[in-house]
Amino acid sequence: MANYHVSKDKEKGNWRVTKEGGSKSSGHADTQKDAEKMAKQFSANSGGGEVRIHGLNGKIRDSDTVKPGNDPNPPKDSKH
Repeated sequence: MANYHVSKDKEKGNWRVTKEGGSKSSGHADTQKDAEKMAKQFSANSGGGEVRIHGLNGKIRDSDTVKPGNDPNPPKDSKH
């Protein structure tokens, strides 16, 4: 399992994907949406985990669990 972060690369002006605990970027994308897709694919390939999306201010604005990762806050919807 591996967790990934998506954040703005202020020097290059694009969005970077970084493995949690890593010092180098795993990839870059022109849009945050594309970087998020890339991070989810990387996480899925490593057995799942969390993808944390950072806003322009650097704070985490969203987090998604990639299967087969363990979601710490699963939905409470009992209909589905």
